[in-house]
Amino acid sequence: MTEVLFYHLQGRTIEQVLPPLLEKSLARGWRVVVQSTSEERADALDSHLWTYRDDSFLPHATWRVADAAHQPILLTTGEGNPNGAKVRFLVDNAALPEDSGSYERMVLLFNGDDDEAVAMARDAWKQCKAKAFEVTYWQADEAGRWQRRD
Repeated sequence: MTEVLFYHLQGRTIEQVLPPLLEKSLARGWRVVVQSTSEERADALDSHLWTYRDDSFLPHATWRVADAAHQPILLTTGEGNPNGAKVRFLVDNAALPEDSGSYERMVLLFNGDDDEAVAMARDAWKQCKAKAFEVTYWQADEAGRWQRRD
């Protein structure tokens, strides 16, 4: 069954939140697809993942590379799954893909200060519940630690 985690971002950006979550995914041996809504945004995330921390890097590429199928993390704007990922991150209001049920986990990061993003997340929550996916909602506490909310 597909597990879907909804991360409610407030006071934090995707650039701050995404890299540690990707690191955890790789540590578990998972291949990942990160879907954004524009080529410019995918390119910006591509640049950021090379430089977000001095002592680390995340092996990744965009869907444009010839060896996309071999990338542990693939940034894309489309619904495909060229690297056979088991985990899909949806950022910048990216819609649930048609093949949602083929993933072990999907992670939807949304900006809690953006009414459109909140509305899209609510709609995605309803879609996931209708598909009988296991859904959880996460929000950072005052110290910045992610807490599951019911």
